[in-house]
Amino acid sequence: MSHAAPLAGFRILVVEDDYNIASELTMVLRQAGATVVGPHPDAEAALAALAGGRPDGAVLDIHLGPGITAYPVADRLEQLGVPYLFATGNVLRPQDPMLRGRPYLEKPISDRLLVRSLAQLLAPAETAPGS
Repeated sequence: MSHAAPLAGFRILVVEDDYNIASELTMVLRQAGATVVGPHPDAEAALAALAGGRPDGAVLDIHLGPGITAYPVADRLEQLGVPYLFATGNVLRPQDPMLRGRPYLEKPISDRLLVRSLAQLLAPAETAPGS
């Protein structure tokens, strides 16, 4: 993994309903070498994008509007075996059932933390000791 482009070669789905945040996430991910799928402002658009191809990972905003969540997208990513993390503006506890045991970052997210978290999420499992 290159330090200059730690996400080079990875396709990352971005689901975020806030235009400014979506633009920032897209810029940061592209600077880290990723190909961004999206950003998509709602679950319907993200699911349509998933029908067109499997990304390597994803960043999902939990709340996409009043009463609307990204959980349908998370469910589909689970089925496809795609690692993802949640990005949320809500203060949540790690044991919160909304997180489903998934990694999450609280907004505002530092660029370095986002890239490092995704790189760790996408790292091959065989790097574990004893593998």
